Amino acid sequence: MRDWSFSEFEEAVVEALRVLDAYVEQSREGGDLVVRLTPVAEIFGETEIEDWIANGSMTTSSFAAFLENYLYHSTRMFHPGYMSHQVAVPDFPAALGDLVHGTIHNPMAIYEMGPSAAALELAVLRWMLNKIGWGENGSGVLTHGGSLANLTALLAARAAVAPDSWEKGTNGNLVILAPPSCHYSVARAASILGLGANAVLPVEVDQNEVIVPSAMSATIKHTMEEGKKIVALVANACATGTGLHDPLKELGRVCHDENVWLHVDGAHGASALVSEKEKHLLRGVERADSITWDAHKMLRTSGLCTGVLFNDPHSLEKAFKQDASYIFYEHETPGVDLIHRTVECTKAGLGLKVFLNLAWRGETGIARYVEEEYSLARRAFQVIQSRDRFSCPYVPESNIVCFRYDGDDELQVLIRERLLAEGKFYISSTEICGRRYLRLTIINPLTTEDTIQELLKAIERIAATIDQ
Repeated sequence: MRDWSFSEFEEAVVEALRVLDAYVEQSREGGDLVVRLTPVAEIFGETEIEDWIANGSMTTSSFAAFLENYLYHSTRMFHPGYMSHQVAVPDFPAALGDLVHGTIHNPMAIYEMGPSAAALELAVLRWMLNKIGWGENGSGVLTHGGSLANLTALLAARAAVAPDSWEKGTNGNLVILAPPSCHYSVARAASILGLGANAVLPVEVDQNEVIVPSAMSATIKHTMEEGKKIVALVANACATGTGLHDPLKELGRVCHDENVWLHVDGAHGASALVSEKEKHLLRGVERADSITWDAHKMLRTSGLCTGVLFNDPHSLEKAFKQDASYIFYEHETPGVDLIHRTVECTKAGLGLKVFLNLAWRGETGIARYVEEEYSLARRAFQVIQSRDRFSCPYVPESNIVCFRYDGDDELQVLIRERLLAEGKFYISSTEICGRRYLRLTIINPLTTEDTIQELLKAIERIAATIDQ
């Protein structure tokens, strides 16, 4: 088998950059489709995946041809019509981080396997903790995604209320309080933790599924009177479906008074903390016990990269109890072993991507991006509300906009499916209190108000054909 050849690597990288540059520029111009839902069998045939797996022998030129076919069937995140999911259009410094990690491959959960990566992670965590208001007093770790981060936070919360559960398991009376709008990973975490998805109990919300803080104290007391132990109250900042924020300041006060762990799922919205203009949306976040913060959303890193952060520096230490003689033994280390804080063992150097985006763009550059996307979402709301047969259920707080075209829930689904089939615009949908809405995530710097206008015209055209 051929060993590493830098000359071959360099040639392949040059070819990759050539193909990727054309792909990104074509995407940014909006000339091609944003999404192609090509059947898997056709992709297999056009990219010759199975032949390459069976036979190998790829060269620089054949790699370039393969990459062009691969990218042809890829969803174009840089396309102005990409307004669907909460996934970053990555900035190029983060892509450099992926290239470096893919080359050096330092799985840095133990310090000796990646001192530089560990140092960068600690620096990024310190920056995040400072933005929350916890500074040197907090702790945290970077994980591969928000689902793992929520699981980690709830592990720590479980350890606080049931400290022997790691060894003995749970006794069936542990519950999590959360609004219906919480991310599905909360119920998934409950099942993994042995509580069961049914242990996630709903709390009172308003017409937009935002927690009603005045009802929380009574809900907590009633839950406890039933003999249940509350692992945590999960609050949104912001909710995945709606982009709305739960009132953290008021919830923090209630949880403090009732001695209940407050976990904030800030996967999407925590990046507003970088902006002086928008950080008010997370007012009171410093009262929380834990928070998740995805860098692969509004910090514009590639996936996956999430901070799970704790107010009490000892909380994370209690979440995991593990033993492996080939890794753990009593010894002095010049750095920090992060493996005691995380599910992952072979963990990527995730901090590099965040660091490079910060180093290249600075806080001011990232703040400007957040503010521009939030501002465009508010303008989109005004444009949508001004058109006949369109309506929005609320004024957007973040860069997520929900709206309906006049008609039933089935019409909203059909409109989205037609848009996907045409491939010029890629949007999502969600339910709010049982009603189906179309949904925009304004996350692409190339999306403009003109893009929104063209989307609405396409919806009107599609709806007219459905009405007929």
